Amino acid sequence: MAVVGVGIDVCEIDRFAESCRRTPALVTKLFTPAERALPPRSLAARFAAKEALAKALGAPAGMSWHDAEVVCEDSGRPRFELRGSVLAVAEQLGVASVHVSLTHDGGIASAVVVLES
Repeated sequence: MAVVGVGIDVCEIDRFAESCRRTPALVTKLFTPAERALPPRSLAARFAAKEALAKALGAPAGMSWHDAEVVCEDSGRPRFELRGSVLAVAEQLGVASVHVSLTHDGGIASAVVVLES
């Protein structure tokens, strides 16, 4: 396997939460119904993960936020479920594996994404 792309992003939790409170449509635009049920720190981490994924894919235009959903396995390990526009870009690049790591501490949420062929 070879690395196809790497992305990283950080998000200030309080600032992100305030943006979501000010503009409720933002939450609907960025997150799937299942993601929307999570607390602000988890939403900020998922936003960072989606941004990191976009960077790892080369930030192509036309991708839908809902086409990259962060879900957790029974163990708690996060993973992406890709579909639609995001899946199409990943397949075009030959992505076979998507690795994601999330964290939130000290008021900051961050995520790293590694794509492998």
